[in-house]
Amino acid sequence: MRAALLHAVGDEKLDIRDDFTLTPLRPTDVRVKVKATGVCHSDLSVMTGVLPMPLPVILGHEGAGVVVEVGEHVSTVQPGDHVILNWTPACGACPNCIGGQPFLCMTYVMESFTLARFRYGADTPAYGMAGCGTWAEEIAVPWQGAIKVDPDVPFEVAALIGCGITTGVGAAINTAKVRPGSTAVVIGCGGVGLSVIQGARVSGATTILAVDPLESKHALAKKVGATDTCVPDQLMEAIGSLTGGQGFDYGFEAVGRSATIMAAWQATRRGGDVVVVGAGAADDVVPLSAFNLLFEGKNLLSSLYGGSDVRRDFPFLAGLWKAGRLDLESMISSRIRLADLNDAVAALRGGEVLRQVVMFD
Repeated sequence: MRAALLHAVGDEKLDIRDDFTLTPLRPTDVRVKVKATGVCHSDLSVMTGVLPMPLPVILGHEGAGVVVEVGEHVSTVQPGDHVILNWTPACGACPNCIGGQPFLCMTYVMESFTLARFRYGADTPAYGMAGCGTWAEEIAVPWQGAIKVDPDVPFEVAALIGCGITTGVGAAINTAKVRPGSTAVVIGCGGVGLSVIQGARVSGATTILAVDPLESKHALAKKVGATDTCVPDQLMEAIGSLTGGQGFDYGFEAVGRSATIMAAWQATRRGGDVVVVGAGAADDVVPLSAFNLLFEGKNLLSSLYGGSDVRRDFPFLAGLWKAGRLDLESMISSRIRLADLNDAVAALRGGEVLRQVVMFD
């Protein structure tokens, strides 16, 4: 089968080849024919080394497809089912799962660093990003990593729910628990940032400021729910005009940099919630003083995978889309083929595109 392989951190080009196979299915695994997969900024972060992964690795973690085969111990799905892929499968038995935080489960995340499910060339092992590797025609995942979805949800919509939508909408609904009538600022208008905007809108926020240096993204931000937009240099002025200088109830950071985390902190009112959604580098330190942490009374929150239980939230988000409450089609910049992935990565580096979606035959 075909897939896109990263040999080493820093490589500019992916090795797109057609000689991949999967290792034998385990009794608790599901084999999925990938039908659509997103090109996410986290994929680029693996290429640059910001997000560590074992190498060589097939990239891609945001996807949807059709079940081809199941292990003998799998009862949750069967061949022919449409599924959304979950890149953080919950084992159900660890303290995080039992405590109601399945998005923090590390069982299969750790396994993905030692279990190479792909083979290519002369039986050379290759890993899948986050245990997935959706930039391949087929993948194998634990049964907890394949969540059934109604077949009337298009594969490209289902794929976006697999990461960007759940991460962003979940940050507003699950992590921040945005209140009706509140105010919010969202810094970064990529796919995740736009999803945060939609989550804030669905939750009833009445003022939603979208901040991005690329003015070309502002119109779409307004289309999906932002009431106002600005570039970073205009943020302080917007705080004054939209909140009377008090600051926003919620400050969302969807970039993954200390500078933008601090911008979100400064834009949030005393006692408000600052929610970090972007995935940043390990050596990028946020310079918050102990004095400010206490006396400004702000809550600094992280939102990993939107604080979601995907068994509940994937169908919930699909239902919001069906009801016309989430605009997912507008977030797709283009539909491409696997052979176009190197061009897609280059476009992602440029920053202008939102979600490019690979469609498989």
